Amino acid sequence: MDFKTADLCDQFGGELQVAEPVFHSYGGRRTFAGPASTVRCCEDNSRVREAVGEPGAGRVLVVDGGGSRRCALLGDLLAQQAAAHGWAGVIIYGCVRDSAEIAGFALGVLALATLPRRSDRQGRGERDVPVEFAGVRVRPGDWVYADEDGLLVARRALVLNPSDGP
Repeated sequence: MDFKTADLCDQFGGELQVAEPVFHSYGGRRTFAGPASTVRCCEDNSRVREAVGEPGAGRVLVVDGGGSRRCALLGDLLAQQAAAHGWAGVIIYGCVRDSAEIAGFALGVLALATLPRRSDRQGRGERDVPVEFAGVRVRPGDWVYADEDGLLVARRALVLNPSDGP
């Protein structure tokens, strides 16, 4: 998929939510997009592990980790699994670890920061529920677009009109 978030904002501004600039890119793909699948969890990546073990089919896993900086919700093993199962990207409103390894996978990864401590795994969390962070609300099935300039959320897939470029 060929797009720039700046061009999407120019053409579809009224349809888009623009996330606050709080994320850093850690994955091997800097530009990625797809329909959202969501997880809400607090310092327990059980639902993240469950999701990346399933076929991604070009979706983006959007994880509301509450902004916690006490543990990582994604590491190299889960990122590798996500890439192997066809996820386009993973957005973590929280931390990741193993960032050097994650950078080598064909997967978009956005997160707030890195932290070496892993999360608990006690089976807590929810899947496919609306999540809200960084000024955006993401519902399962919303379209997420990310590149070097930012993160956008739309209710539908967007196609840029080539004549509406910069």
